[in-house]
Amino acid sequence: MAHLVSDHTLIKNLRIAHGTHGEGVPVVLIHGTPSSSYIWRDVLPELVAAGYKIHLFDLAGFGLSERPWDRAIDTSVTGQVPILEGLLDLWGLKDAHIIAHDIGGAVAQRFALQTPQRVRSLTLIDIVSFDSWPSKRTRQQMQAGLETLINASDADHRAHFSEWLRSAVQNKQRLEDTSLSTYLEFISGPIGQSSLFQHQICHYSPHHTNDIAPRYGELAALPVQLIWGADDAWQVVDWAYKLHTAIPGSELHVLEDCGHFAMEDQPEQISALLIDFLQRKG
Repeated sequence: MAHLVSDHTLIKNLRIAHGTHGEGVPVVLIHGTPSSSYIWRDVLPELVAAGYKIHLFDLAGFGLSERPWDRAIDTSVTGQVPILEGLLDLWGLKDAHIIAHDIGGAVAQRFALQTPQRVRSLTLIDIVSFDSWPSKRTRQQMQAGLETLINASDADHRAHFSEWLRSAVQNKQRLEDTSLSTYLEFISGPIGQSSLFQHQICHYSPHHTNDIAPRYGELAALPVQLIWGADDAWQVVDWAYKLHTAIPGSELHVLEDCGHFAMEDQPEQISALLIDFLQRKG
């Protein structure tokens, strides 16, 4: 297992793990929850081979980036936007193609609406939008209270979230053989378990997308592509159609035999769609 982020920098007094691969037109990849930049491992090589320079990072409070000890530090999707802005400056990027997954899509939406001149194109994969999140299952889980969840035994925590992660894909055996243990380790143990609830799940709130939903039509000024798993159990495909309608001119691709972690289930199809879109809109 090799991570895609090996460099570290301080942005907003937080240590952010990031990486750059390849040469060519700049593309920024943004992951979601409860994953990390590792979710792009099968897509990144295809983009590099097609002539793109890939920039990616682990969101604050995720993956190999810092897990703040202070719960008051804002690691919500709104709080992640300045991190993205700082990284673009660090990378020397005036603008870039943005590709985002899950809650990373909310970061990308907010960034694109605030600074559209810095976005060459926008691809959103199984993202949160409107009031689509948290999912029904997550809402039920949160009813137990964050402190109860933080203090659950390691065995119970790992068993529960192993099953939760499996529900994000169609090809469960492939996930188990490749990345399940990596995702699980990031959200388990003395640091990972508490950080999952204090810096990820506690920020699962639709107000971060509801407050910008009336402006989704403004994204029509950009080339926008939506990619969705037909079998997404976390962000059901109905949201894809609603978002497609809200962004005039956007392209929508719904992939069969594909769950919420689309890059795990269909990396070849995802890569092909990304390269085709970037070549047409670049």
